[in-house]
Amino acid sequence: MPTLHVEIEMNVSRSLVWEALCRKDQWKQWNTFLFDRTPQQTLTRGHSLILALQRLPKEPETQFQAIVTHVEADTCLKWIAIAPGYRSEHIFELFDLDGERTRYFHREKVSGVLSPLFFPFIRKDEHRGIRRMAMDLKEYVEARCF
Repeated sequence: MPTLHVEIEMNVSRSLVWEALCRKDQWKQWNTFLFDRTPQQTLTRGHSLILALQRLPKEPETQFQAIVTHVEADTCLKWIAIAPGYRSEHIFELFDLDGERTRYFHREKVSGVLSPLFFPFIRKDEHRGIRRMAMDLKEYVEARCF
């Protein structure tokens, strides 16, 4: 199963990173990769979300529906998006480091009969977008913009 991942350390507490990640109605203030199209929906297990992503800054957005599959406060958020023959699972995990620091992981696991056809074309740009989101989040929380 192809997987993309980004890991970054942030100089703030895990709870602050979690708060920014879960305030999806405010993603537009910092997130240049994922966009929320259903800000009224909370990140609660079983909830359906309409999201959009922009792999490259001037690329058109790709809208998709995701289902939240796991929420563990201050620790882990997962959702899946399924299209015919293609499944993508996004996993966000937060870990305490010494002091008020956090290790942020964002993984995307791709599967499905069509994934070998599509994934090679989006792999590099998708990874750049996930990395850009991590850097955007780091900058946002370290500046305490919320």
